[in-house]
Amino acid sequence: MVEFSRMVQAVTASVSRQPDKKIKHIAIIGAGAAGICMAKYMREAGFDVTVFEIGTKIGGMWCYENDNGLSSAYRTLHINTSRGVTRFHDLDFNVDVQSFPDHWDMHQYLEDYAKHFDIVPLIRFNTTVTDIHPAFDPATERPRWNLELENGTIETFDTVLAASGHLSDPLHVPMFRDDFAGTYVHSHHYKEPENFVGQRICVIGVGNSACDIASDVCVTSPRCVLVARSGAIILPKLFCGIPFTDITRRIQRHWIPGWLRRKVTGILTYLVHGDMKKLGFRPMEKRVHTTSNGTIVTDIAYSRITVKHEIEKIDGKTLHFADGTSEEFDTIIAATGYQIQLPFISRKIVPLENNKLRLYKRMVQPGWPGLYFPGFFNTDTALNMIFEHQARWIRDIELGDAVLPSESDMWADIEAQERWVGERFKETPRHTIEEEHVVYLSALKKSMRLMKRLAKLRQGMTVTP
Repeated sequence: MVEFSRMVQAVTASVSRQPDKKIKHIAIIGAGAAGICMAKYMREAGFDVTVFEIGTKIGGMWCYENDNGLSSAYRTLHINTSRGVTRFHDLDFNVDVQSFPDHWDMHQYLEDYAKHFDIVPLIRFNTTVTDIHPAFDPATERPRWNLELENGTIETFDTVLAASGHLSDPLHVPMFRDDFAGTYVHSHHYKEPENFVGQRICVIGVGNSACDIASDVCVTSPRCVLVARSGAIILPKLFCGIPFTDITRRIQRHWIPGWLRRKVTGILTYLVHGDMKKLGFRPMEKRVHTTSNGTIVTDIAYSRITVKHEIEKIDGKTLHFADGTSEEFDTIIAATGYQIQLPFISRKIVPLENNKLRLYKRMVQPGWPGLYFPGFFNTDTALNMIFEHQARWIRDIELGDAVLPSESDMWADIEAQERWVGERFKETPRHTIEEEHVVYLSALKKSMRLMKRLAKLRQGMTVTP
C-alpha cells in the first residue's frame, strides 16, 4: 500500500510529459540475440524500428569470427543449456540440431529467427553508433534521443534500446598480462586449440570459458593447470542420458524456495561429478556464476588437468602458487571475465564505475526515460528466454500500458538489489550484474503489475490499491 501510494505521486508528476499516440520511432543497437528479440517485439507492437549493427552479420557473439570484432566465440563452443531451454518460445531449432547447439547452430538459429519474423529489413549493417545524447528535458518533455553515426549524421528517435552486450571488452589482471614473460592470451581472443599444441599451459578461471578451453588444450599439452580462485560447482551436461537443464528446468518455479532448488541441483550434480573438493576445488563460501561442462571432471580425473588456487607472484615464465609450489609455463590463457563498456553514451547519463551498471530492473537508468539496456546481466539459465521477458516489459512501457516508478523508488530498488547480490554472491566484477533468473523474472512481473496499475490511474480509471 505504501509503495503504491508513493508511485501514485510519480504518475501525477509525469502526466504532463506523457507521449501522444503517434507511432514511435525506436532505435536498437546491436543485431545479436537480444537486439533481434527486441526488434521482433517492438515491431509487433506497431513501432517503427531501426536496428544498427556495427558489422555485416546477425548473431552477435554467436557468430564465430564475426566481422564486428566483438564475438568471444571459440571454434569448439557449445551452448550450456539444451536446445529446448535455449530456444525462443515461438520458434524451434531445426529438427537435426544437436541437444546442445554449437555456435554454428546458434548463429543459424538467430538468422532463421530474424528472417522468420521479418527483422532483416530493419537492420542497417556496417553502421556504428558513436554517440547517444538527449534532445529533451526529462522533467518536462517527452523522450527524444539523438543518435550520432560514424559518418557524422544524426538521427532522432523516441526510444533507444542499447543491446550491444557486455562480453566483448576483456578484463585483464595486470600481473598476468604484464609480468608473465611467456605468451599471454585472454579467453576473448582464444579461437582454436591447434595454436597451443605441445605448450605448458595455465588457464586462469573456473567459469564456462575457462573449463571449455582447459579441456580443449589439455589433451595435447604436457602440463595443463587450471587456476580456480574461488570455489566451484560444475554442473554436468547429461544426467541418465537426459540434458541436465531439461531436468532442472522442472524445479525452476517461483513457488519452490531457492534453497530447495539449489539443494536438488547440488544433489544431482554430486551424483554425477562427486565432491568438488576431491577434484581440487575450494569449498564454496558464497554463490558464484554457474559453470556447466561435460568433460573437465574426467580430464581432472585423468590428470590431464591439475587444479590449483591463487598465483602469488610471477617470475618470468615461472608461476608461484599459494600452495608453495612453482612451475614454468609457456602460455597463460586468462579467462578473467569482461568489463562493461558503453562507448556510445556519456558517463554523465549512464555512470559506470567498478563495472557496475546501476539500472532499474537491469534495464532503466533513472531520470532518463526512453533509454533501455536489455541483455546486461549474467544469469543461471538460457539468455533468450530472459530477453523475451525484458522485451515484453519494455514494450508495455512504450505502449503506455505501464508507467515507470519515481526516480527515488527506482534508486531504492537498485540499492536493494545490490544488497541482495552482495549478501549472496562472491564480490567480483562479473557478479555486479548477476541475476538468479527465477527471482529476477518474478521481480519483473511484480513491477509490471504495479506499473500497469499506475498507467490505469493516469488514464483516469478506478484502481483498488
